Amino acid sequence: MRQALAALSLLLSAGIALADDPPVNPIVESATWNDIRGDIVGDVHLLDGASLLTLTAPYRADDAATVPITIEQTGVKDVPISSIKLVIDENPSPVAAEIRFGPAMMPLKFETRVRVNQYSNIRVIATTPNASYMTGRFVKASGGCSAPATKDPTAALKGMGEMRLRSFDTGNAAPAVPREAQIMIRHPNYSGLQRDQITQLFIGAHFITELEVRQGKELLFSLQGGISISENPTFRFTYIDDGSPELTIHAVDTEGNVFDRVLPKRPPA
Repeated sequence: MRQALAALSLLLSAGIALADDPPVNPIVESATWNDIRGDIVGDVHLLDGASLLTLTAPYRADDAATVPITIEQTGVKDVPISSIKLVIDENPSPVAAEIRFGPAMMPLKFETRVRVNQYSNIRVIATTPNASYMTGRFVKASGGCSAPATKDPTAALKGMGEMRLRSFDTGNAAPAVPREAQIMIRHPNYSGLQRDQITQLFIGAHFITELEVRQGKELLFSLQGGISISENPTFRFTYIDDGSPELTIHAVDTEGNVFDRVLPKRPPA
């Protein structure tokens, strides 16, 4: 009898814990979105994106300055997604990024990290040849755009533009094989809302505005970014390998700095 009661108690406790944690965090009604929608998509009709792709983000972020998001094509995978807009409703500059994709990125799986300034919907608006779709998640986070940088300005600018490529497979390059890679770029991506921790003066906005990634001459993706992409931007993605040995990265920031790198897909044997 005691064992049965103990088991029942455990089940009830588990049920209560599960009830406290929402299994999903869908978009909520947003007056802000109603105000900005026209500026972002005009009069384009947006279909429910659940039939095409998902956006995964934490319900309650551990760090509002580096909120991880994953955009993945989970529905009809033979429909190409030519571009997306990533929108954070309540951020000072709601459009975090506009990203265009090449055919080798299909079906789409793309990850990055963003700043969230207050409790907000994060939306992905996807464009296909026939229609536009929207889906997203509601995230509890605050202060991400004004959170102090992890390094003082002098240290942050040292080594700016350095890049690393991580490949998540160790096999030989071969055409038409799906690969997974991560590009990491050293850049403070200052939002303009952060303060120098010594002088307490605002640090001027300084962030990557353009990024282009190619394999050989083929475009994988190009990005137009804003203040909402996190410090030291990171992009993880899957792509179909065309057999070329390298990825070529071209980045430009708001100060006019240009960073060009050629990174081997795999380290030398």
